[in-house]
Amino acid sequence: MQGLGSIIPLILMFVLFYFLLIRPQQKRTKAVAQMQNELKKGDKIVTIGGLHGFIDSIDENKVVIKCGDGSRLTYDRNAIREVTESAKTSTSAEVSLEK
Repeated sequence: MQGLGSIIPLILMFVLFYFLLIRPQQKRTKAVAQMQNELKKGDKIVTIGGLHGFIDSIDENKVVIKCGDGSRLTYDRNAIREVTESAKTSTSAEVSLEK
């Protein structure tokens, strides 16, 4: 019975680590992967380096981003950190960006 008493705190610590660290990280990773798979032309995005722009074109692994000055930059799809506006609502902003 003495061995069981020393194993229980170890098991509780593992369960605590799982629910506080491992599980939330898995959820974040899954959410980022889903967001990157749902990217589409016209989305207003921010890259992991802080670049703000619109998706001009997209293929399986690369994204061409149109910046505020009209330049186009090619990034890996994995470099997209977040979508700030979906393409449905960003069309008027993109038109004003092109002027």
